[in-house]
Amino acid sequence: MSNNNTANTPSIVSKVWAFCNTLRDDGVGYGDYLEQLTYLLFLKMADEYSRPPHNRKMPIPTTYNWATLTNKSGDELEVHYNSLLREPCQRKGILGQIFY
Repeated sequence: MSNNNTANTPSIVSKVWAFCNTLRDDGVGYGDYLEQLTYLLFLKMADEYSRPPHNRKMPIPTTYNWATLTNKSGDELEVHYNSLLREPCQRKGILGQIFY
């Protein structure tokens, strides 16, 4: 029995580095794109942990969870992503600390 997560790892790593290269080529600094990727990875991990077999309750508001990023594109995605970065940092608790 193979593990799909393991099989997809090289593909995911390749995509992440491609995104980093694109951001760098567009003039985004290392610290800035590292911060953005960290937020995205946090949201993706929270999404994964909220699903079976983990079924954990995560502190992400449904208006700012991973799924809200995957169903948007272009300007709509950019506007939503920018609000996603602003709103959670104003919340109390761990979510606010992560996004601060």
